[in-house]
Amino acid sequence: MTNVDQWDAAAAPAGDDPLGQCAYGSRLLGADPALVLHGGGNTSVKTTVPDVTGRPVDVLYVKGSGVDLATIDRAGFTALRLDRLAALLELEQLTDALMMNELRGARLDASAPDPSVESLLHALLPYPAVQHSHADALIALTNQPAGPALVRRILGGDVLVVPYVMPGFDLARLVAGTVPGQLTSRTEGLVLLHHGLVTFGATTRAAYRRHLELIGRAERYLAEHRPPAPQPAAVRPAVPAVGIARLRHRISALTGTPMIVSRHDDARVRGFVSRPDLASLAGRGPLTPDHVIRTKRVPLVGHDVAAYARAYEEYFAAHRDRRAVPLTMLDPAPRVLLDPAFGMLTVGPRAADADIAADIYAHTIDVITAAESVGEYRALPAADLFDVEYWELEQAKLRRGGARPQFAGEVAVVTGAASGIGRACVAALRSRGAAVVGLDVDPEVVGSAGGPDFLGVRVDVTDGAGLDDALCRAVDRFGGLDVVVAAAGIFGASQPLADLDPGAWRRTMAVNVDAVAALLARTHPLLALAPRGGRVVVIASRNVPAPGPGAAAYSASKAAVTQLARVAALEWAADRIRVNVVHPDAVFDTGLWTPELLRDRAARYGLSVAEYRRRNLLGVEVTSAQVAEVVAALCSDPFAATTGAQVPVDGGHERVI
Repeated sequence: MTNVDQWDAAAAPAGDDPLGQCAYGSRLLGADPALVLHGGGNTSVKTTVPDVTGRPVDVLYVKGSGVDLATIDRAGFTALRLDRLAALLELEQLTDALMMNELRGARLDASAPDPSVESLLHALLPYPAVQHSHADALIALTNQPAGPALVRRILGGDVLVVPYVMPGFDLARLVAGTVPGQLTSRTEGLVLLHHGLVTFGATTRAAYRRHLELIGRAERYLAEHRPPAPQPAAVRPAVPAVGIARLRHRISALTGTPMIVSRHDDARVRGFVSRPDLASLAGRGPLTPDHVIRTKRVPLVGHDVAAYARAYEEYFAAHRDRRAVPLTMLDPAPRVLLDPAFGMLTVGPRAADADIAADIYAHTIDVITAAESVGEYRALPAADLFDVEYWELEQAKLRRGGARPQFAGEVAVVTGAASGIGRACVAALRSRGAAVVGLDVDPEVVGSAGGPDFLGVRVDVTDGAGLDDALCRAVDRFGGLDVVVAAAGIFGASQPLADLDPGAWRRTMAVNVDAVAALLARTHPLLALAPRGGRVVVIASRNVPAPGPGAAAYSASKAAVTQLARVAALEWAADRIRVNVVHPDAVFDTGLWTPELLRDRAARYGLSVAEYRRRNLLGVEVTSAQVAEVVAALCSDPFAATTGAQVPVDGGHERVI
């Protein structure tokens, strides 16, 4: 239940700080995903502040567009001159672009965020504090054929019901022309059909409490009618990784760019996708129209991506003339796929976008299920959803992300990711937009990097079953594979060949050669489905062209893995997979180099440790980060015509040159 009052008088700002109280109450709303999801909802407070001349000005502090209520602070609100907003409400017509221009012009501080598109709605309501959410429980009631009657019956006659119109100026004008005359001292709030709940009060705390009370009524009613949860199969369905990668390849072809595809198959999802009426329910549309920019109008039921694209093209052709300006069709690829075999797959240009689509559709499942328990779930008609999907203001939210990074939508697997060159490669690839799966025997790899674009998996690369599981987890999380960086390696104790330890030799070969061969064999089917072609970079060593004494096992293993990479380059070119090798030398910020090994190697060459660190022609110390930059470059477009190359990163070595 969301109707639990979380307001803490000791933690909340004082009553003489209306903006502070508004920010505090907004965070309480935003903390509950059953009320607000990913930048949705908006809040405001009206007050008086001095302008730059010292004169008092009546202002509306309203949430900035796209600001997350869960984390909003004072800087997330924009102060707008109320007299200017009142003047705008006198207009009969105003385009959305002109409205936003006028709202920006009404700001007290030109550097403040763009104000919410609902600013005029907040301004016209004659109450100091206003809160608006897209509460799941309310949407379950409004998205019904008999939604208005159901809302009035459950929430009471002191709630005003507003029919759906496009958000922005049209909604504000409708409310301005109908609501003020109906407001009384008993009015508790507005229910905007297919849009959410608006409550108000003399203070944010009063508006917040009223919000919880109304949502509580809806939740209690739904709880009384909720059917038993379906009992899906307890066993996680087996899905071949290559099957998901193939779907990702088709989706990326439709979007014209690599996409992340994430798989979800918890009990809620499995219960929904196993319903016999899945196609009917999923085809009825989203909870609120603004969801279309994240999930499209409907998900793909099944996995016929081409058929979905054709249906989307027909949808666009049927509605493109609704706007007075020419429209360019968005890509026709789905953002949500529902299938009993796969569960739910969600799609986005970044892992974060795929996760947002997943969050939204998880709530969609809950609301559809609840709505069906009290009636029939029904979303807005396709034409209304099209208007929002191609609404200039909603598209602007997506454009704010800027240009796509170099490796956006691509997925890399890096072995040896917990330290040294492997960890640096993770950072270099992520900084260019890639989602990265880091593999390492060190448990620290799991938490070695944060964010939705990283998955750390503890695995011994010599364990075939463990490697299989790690790659399945990688594909479940991100949908496929574009880049493999084989950076895991061991050096072993330095010893003359005459004193060779067979066990140490075998262990070195197992990690440095056998494990890489196993990794390449397992990843080839996935790399062959990479939307822009697969890329492999093997971290070998300067010891390949110039071996050193006391390092027989290491030198031989790195020579062997270099040959392995050359064979892969020959065999995989036809599959658009490039395979290159990097030969670092004397990279001392890696796990290979212990202080003891460093002293031993320096002594073998008759050098001090400081001299040994810079024993190259350029007299520089090579770092993991420098090696990682070369690895990232080899995976980039400027090297699209390069395969089978061996690139030294050693400061220059006379025996190599």
